[in-house]
Amino acid sequence: MGKIPTEPAMNPSQARLGSLDALRGLAALGVVLFHYLPYYDKLFGHSFELPPLLTDTLLFGRYGVHLFFILSGFVIFMTLERTRNATWFGLARGVRLLPALWAGIILTFISVHLLGPENRAVSLETALLNATLLHEYLGAEHVDGAYWSLVVEVTFYSWMALLFYTLRDWSRLRLTFWAWMLVSYAGVIWWKQIPDSLEFLVKDLMFVKYAPLFIGGMLIYRIYRYGRPAISDAVLLALAVCHGLFAYKFPYSLFVLGCFVVFSLAVAGRLNWLANAPMLWLGGLSYSLYLVHQNIGYGVIAWSYNAGLPGWLGVCLALGMALFLASLIHYSVEKPALRRFRNWRSRTETSQTVGAAAKAIG
Repeated sequence: MGKIPTEPAMNPSQARLGSLDALRGLAALGVVLFHYLPYYDKLFGHSFELPPLLTDTLLFGRYGVHLFFILSGFVIFMTLERTRNATWFGLARGVRLLPALWAGIILTFISVHLLGPENRAVSLETALLNATLLHEYLGAEHVDGAYWSLVVEVTFYSWMALLFYTLRDWSRLRLTFWAWMLVSYAGVIWWKQIPDSLEFLVKDLMFVKYAPLFIGGMLIYRIYRYGRPAISDAVLLALAVCHGLFAYKFPYSLFVLGCFVVFSLAVAGRLNWLANAPMLWLGGLSYSLYLVHQNIGYGVIAWSYNAGLPGWLGVCLALGMALFLASLIHYSVEKPALRRFRNWRSRTETSQTVGAAAKAIG
């Protein structure tokens, strides 16, 4: 009998990028477990106690978002180099983020109004503002607490579109990142002394607590793409890595440092074993999982307590519900939207190329 057909093995380059997706999935799972266990216990109280060592470990899960930011820096710079102009870049980012976000907002809005927590319910107007990802700048609450990082992401995308397509040259970009890095160090060191007149610029628009994570990801991409970095790039990367030692309290500062180490190992091909089917599945769901896990999960856990179920079972039900809803969004909204956009973009670019060729011949 012949061998059973199997999926073709990934080449080393695919496995490297696959391991980055797996890391994204692990980071998302870490955030979920942090919210469902120690953070829920702090906010509402669980009926069971976890071993102190496990609780202390899960507290690091809230810093999984920092790994997302490093990944974003890496991926966004790769995307910028492959995208012709800011319009296409903005459209691509919008399609990547917004359809899944809108689905997450609808599901979370309905769930919170049905199951609670009551103190996390928002008005319809606030929910609509969240759909723009400008809501924080307009003084509106988040539909889900986890959305704060999406506002940072979109602000980063806006900066990068402006800088990349305006400067067009790495040496100029490098100078800009050096200035941003120095402001980030000054901002976190003198955080409480930042004048009120500069607070919005420094803390929100320049997000000095997180900017070095994005910059570090971009520099790691440069090394991945072009090889050994120039001395100025290497020093800038070192500053990006060490920034966390000033921005976050010990021992979480060391965890953020570890995020850079693990990410670099993945890019170097040392974590290719992570690129297996279950981990890639989790990585694929990571964005949708992040969107729907927190407030919906809190509602499910509270419902389980009201139904007389053990607390640990409520956490399992919340995790199962979050994974189910994330799968629903990923396969019925996120992937179809991306596929349709890519097909439309391909047809549009082909049409433009043919038109330009015909015009040249004419």
